[in-house]
Amino acid sequence: MTMTLHSSPLSPFGRKVKLALHHLGSLADVTVVTTDTMNAEDPIRRTNPLGKIPALVLADGTVVYDSRVIIEHLDLVAGGKLIPAEPKARITALTLQALADGIMDALIQQRYEAMFHDEAARSEKWLAHQRGKVERAMAALEAAPPALAVHAGTITLACALGYQDIRFEGTWRQSHPRLVAWLDGFIALMPEAWAATSAKG
Repeated sequence: MTMTLHSSPLSPFGRKVKLALHHLGSLADVTVVTTDTMNAEDPIRRTNPLGKIPALVLADGTVVYDSRVIIEHLDLVAGGKLIPAEPKARITALTLQALADGIMDALIQQRYEAMFHDEAARSEKWLAHQRGKVERAMAALEAAPPALAVHAGTITLACALGYQDIRFEGTWRQSHPRLVAWLDGFIALMPEAWAATSAKG
């Protein structure tokens, strides 16, 4: 039964869901619909009242959002292949997911400030606030990169790092060598999925 994923090629949250689907071998069961959240006529506003992506429409018409809830749904259907069952490992994976989600959200907030405000109208205080979130999170992860595995947390972290490569010219790499090595190792665990979910995929 085909599901529909409303997403965008450059959305790190959408990529997160696509990587999870690849990992589960379920991407063939999903039709990906390219979505423009700024277009008032785009179906996303009827699918998700918030007008945000990703949103997954199940075969029975049920809509699931946001990316964390979609991951939870996919994990339940797959029998625990995205979120570890053991309590400590589960909390570790979910906390990493929350941290990486926060990085992506702060990066997107910086993008929005540049998109929606002329340079003279931009709030440097707001931008500094968002940059601080990213810098602190990246420093914590550089000090203690997570173990290499494929689960909700590591998938999300890989997407957060990949998004910085796409939108921020990879400026994180010079000062975070351990995370560079970590991302290379993660990509080696699922190279085809990583390539297929790239901005060009």
